[in-house]
Amino acid sequence: MTGEPEPISAQARRALEQELADLREERRLVAGTLRDTTSVGDQADQADELQRADQLQRLDRRIEDIGERLDRADLAGPAPTDVVGVGSTVGVRFPDGSTESLQIGEVAEALDQPLVTADSPLGRALLGRRPGDTVHYDTPDGPATAVVVSIGTDGPS
Repeated sequence: MTGEPEPISAQARRALEQELADLREERRLVAGTLRDTTSVGDQADQADELQRADQLQRLDRRIEDIGERLDRADLAGPAPTDVVGVGSTVGVRFPDGSTESLQIGEVAEALDQPLVTADSPLGRALLGRRPGDTVHYDTPDGPATAVVVSIGTDGPS
């Protein structure tokens, strides 16, 4: 990602907000198991305390990351509908005639529809394109193309 504010879909926002709520609850539970570190215990107790403290740090980092991502999405506003961007739902047609509706998103987004990350070969090829544009991208099987059919919530037409 570029670090610039990027929109996310409403569905992805709900998924991130749910993950955030789950992480906060997990953090509350883990924090409740920590004891006073000044008390004397055996090495196993101390190792267990250190493991839980490390877990709290990981949870805190993820909570902070999600909070920052949601803040950046608020600054960015809604996903674009005139050009493909992060958060767009894009209808694409492949050379075999098949069409598919894809969400341009981030790895953190849990969606019911196919997700193409913005930093994948197809995602990079789609960014900034408009309906009617042909995109070229690399796959493990070699070069490929697709045509942007639609942008928005409609999917392929």
